[in-house]
Amino acid sequence: MHTIFHNFVVNVSKDKFFEAVSTPSGLNNWWTLQCSGVPKLSEVYNLNFTDEYNWFAKISKFEEKQIIEFSILEAKEEWLPTQFGFKLIEIDSNKTEIEFYHTKWATVSKEFKVASFCWAMLLNQLKNYLENGIITPFSERN
Repeated sequence: MHTIFHNFVVNVSKDKFFEAVSTPSGLNNWWTLQCSGVPKLSEVYNLNFTDEYNWFAKISKFEEKQIIEFSILEAKEEWLPTQFGFKLIEIDSNKTEIEFYHTKWATVSKEFKVASFCWAMLLNQLKNYLENGIITPFSERN
């Protein structure tokens, strides 16, 4: 199995970062078009990007303001049965180190490489959203 890793620092509190990656409204501001779900263990989220990309994931790890992991239930075939998550490490009250991972990829395929690049771009948009209040319109996200 293969894993995508992206570590970075964001200049916001763990609370603010966790909200952005665990709540539907937070996810809609940097990743999904329309998301629904409740941030707690075993809950299923609908991650809607378009009619063609209407995916589902279950929260498989959850520690409030510490870690959240999603297990993909329904998506493009190569994304099954991958898992992605965020581990948060507080540096100080307004600085958080993020350890992002997307694991259980069967092969280092073209889709794996595209996903790695897209995650890097999206995580940069997440950082800009949290630090600068910039919400990139969904139609302009990569």
